[in-house]
Amino acid sequence: MSLHLGQRLRAVCRLRIIQQHTMSTQAGAEVHLERVGGAGVITLNRPKALNALNLPMIRHIYPQLKKWEKDSETDIVVIKGAGGKAFCAGGDIRAVTEAGKVGGSLAHDFFREEYILNNAIGTYAKPYVAIIDGITMGGGVGLSVHGRFRVATEKTLFAMPETAIGLFPDVGGGYFLPRLQGKLGLFLALTGFRLKGRDVQKAGVATHFVDSQQIAALEKELVDLRSPSFEDVAGVLESYQKQSSVDKDKPFVLEQHMDAINRLFEAGSVEGIVENLQQDGSSFAQTQAETLSKMSPTSLKLTFRQLAAGVSMSLQQVLVMEYRLSQACMRGHDFYEGVRAVLIDKDHSPEWRPSTLQDVTEQVLDTCFEPLGPLDLRL
Repeated sequence: MSLHLGQRLRAVCRLRIIQQHTMSTQAGAEVHLERVGGAGVITLNRPKALNALNLPMIRHIYPQLKKWEKDSETDIVVIKGAGGKAFCAGGDIRAVTEAGKVGGSLAHDFFREEYILNNAIGTYAKPYVAIIDGITMGGGVGLSVHGRFRVATEKTLFAMPETAIGLFPDVGGGYFLPRLQGKLGLFLALTGFRLKGRDVQKAGVATHFVDSQQIAALEKELVDLRSPSFEDVAGVLESYQKQSSVDKDKPFVLEQHMDAINRLFEAGSVEGIVENLQQDGSSFAQTQAETLSKMSPTSLKLTFRQLAAGVSMSLQQVLVMEYRLSQACMRGHDFYEGVRAVLIDKDHSPEWRPSTLQDVTEQVLDTCFEPLGPLDLRL
C-alpha cells in the first residue's frame, strides 16, 4: 500500500470515528438519560426544535429503556420534555424527506427504529410515565400513548396532523385511535383536530390530568417511590389529579358534536364521510368538510383503511402494517410535497397527486399495504 493511500485511509477512519463520536455526543446532549432515586428519567432536550425526535435520540433511548427494564435498581421510568413548550412535537420529518429524496438509509432506518421503540414502550414491564406537558404530536404521541400512564396538563396540545403532510397517523395510531370512543379516533386521524389540556384526557389519549404547577412535585414523588406496583403509581397520579383545579368543570370540547361525529364518520369510505359532511348542513360539518378538502387524498384513504384494519390487530401487527405504509409514502409523491408546503416553503398550497379521492384507486392502496418480504419490520 502506498504511503499516500495509507494516509488517506487513516484520515477517512479518523473522520468516521469523529463523526460517530459527534453523533453520539450530540444525541447525548439532545436526550438526557439519568437514574434519579429508583427511577430512570428520560428528558428530551431539543427545546429549540420543540424536542422533535431524531434517529440518534431513538438510538440512545431504546437500549437504555431495555437496560432499565432488566435492572433491579430501576423501578419506574419517567419521560418528559425540556424547555416548557413541548413534550415532543413529532419526528424529525425534514431530515427523513431529505434522505428519501436521495435514497438515503434514514428513510427506512428512522421509521423502523422508531416503531421498535414504540413497541418497547407498549410492552414495557415496569411503570412508564409520560409527562406530556406541552405540544405532543406525531412521534411525541408514539413516545407516550402506548405507555401505561400519560399525564396531561393545561399546556398539553395533542394532534395527529399527518394527513396534512401526505403521511398517515403512524407510531401505532392504527392501534390506539380506533380504540377511542365511537368514531372519535377516525375523526382525529382524518382531520388532525387539536385537543388541549383536560380534553386530551377526556378523549382517552391521556390517563391523568395534573396542573402544570404541580408537575415538579409529582415527579419528585414518582422518583422517590420504591418498588412501586402499577397500582401504587396510579394512586399517586390520582391523588395529584384530585388536587388539580384548572378547567375542572369545563365540558369536553367535542361533547356537543360526538353524536354528529359518530353519525357522519360512520360511512364505509372517505368519499361517504365527505358526502355526509357536505349534506349535513351544520357549521361543524361544513368546517370538517373544508378541512378534509385540504388534506392529501391518498393520505385520507390510507388512514381510513389503516384504522379499519387496526381495530382488530395487536400493537405489533399494527406497527408492521404501518412500516409498510411508511415505505409506500417514501416511494410516493405526497409526503415530499406536503413537507415542502407545510414545513419548508410554508405556502400551505400543496399540489397532491392524485388530487381527488376518486383517483386514489383500491389497487393503489393495495400496493401500499403489501408485505415487504425480507424488508418487513420484525418485532
